[in-house]
Amino acid sequence: MHGPRSFGQMRAALPALSAKVLSERLTRLVVDDLIECRRHKGFPSRTVYRLTAAGQTLKPLLIELYRTGDALLRETSAQRGPSGT
Repeated sequence: MHGPRSFGQMRAALPALSAKVLSERLTRLVVDDLIECRRHKGFPSRTVYRLTAAGQTLKPLLIELYRTGDALLRETSAQRGPSGT
């Protein structure tokens, strides 16, 4: 997570994830104190999520998991060839 994000911003960045699942996961991360949720008054109301201090400690691990997954995906794709077989 790169700074505070609204639900809509995260939804746009994760199109394969349903709004319901995203909402459930965000709620769980709030309960686990990995992110905080701030509701801003106004119309329309806006909710912004940001990493807590505990969430920040996980950032290096998550970055490494992403890099490893990306490298494995590229390696697997290269082995299968352009047709995907």
